[in-house]
Amino acid sequence: MMRTIVVVGTLLLGAGAVVAQQEIAVQQDNLMRAQAKHLYNVVLKMVKGEIPYNQAAVNTAIKELEESVGKIATVFATNPKEDVVDATYGSSQKIWQNKPDFDSKIPPVAKAIADVKGKIKDKASLKVAYDSINARCNDCHEIYRLKLK
Repeated sequence: MMRTIVVVGTLLLGAGAVVAQQEIAVQQDNLMRAQAKHLYNVVLKMVKGEIPYNQAAVNTAIKELEESVGKIATVFATNPKEDVVDATYGSSQKIWQNKPDFDSKIPPVAKAIADVKGKIKDKASLKVAYDSINARCNDCHEIYRLKLK
C-alpha cells in the first residue's frame, strides 16, 4: 500500500513539473508572439504598403513593444527545457547556457524603440524605425531562436 502511495505521489509530482514547464514555455511563446504581432503584423505591413499607414496603430504598436521588451528577462528567467507543442519557433538552450549575453541583447532593443518613439510621422520614418528595431531583435533571434517547423 505504501509503495502505491509513493509511486502515485511521484507520478503526480512529475506530471506537475511537466505542466509547469509547459506553462513557462507558453508564457515565453506568448510574449514573443505579441511582439511579432506589433512589429510584423502592424509596422512591417504598413512599411510594405500591405495595410494603410495609421498613426494611432503605429503609436499603439510602439507602446506595446516598449512595454513587452521590459518583460523579456523575467519571462525567460526559467528554462522550460521544452518547446510549446506545435510552435513554429522555440527558444534555444543557448539562452540558459549564456544568460548574461542573452540579457545583454535586451537593452539595445529597448533603446531602439525609445529612439524612435514619438519620431514616427509617416511611412518613411516608420521604415527607419522598423529597420532599427528589427535589427536589434535579430541580434538575439540569430543566436537564441530556433525554427522548429
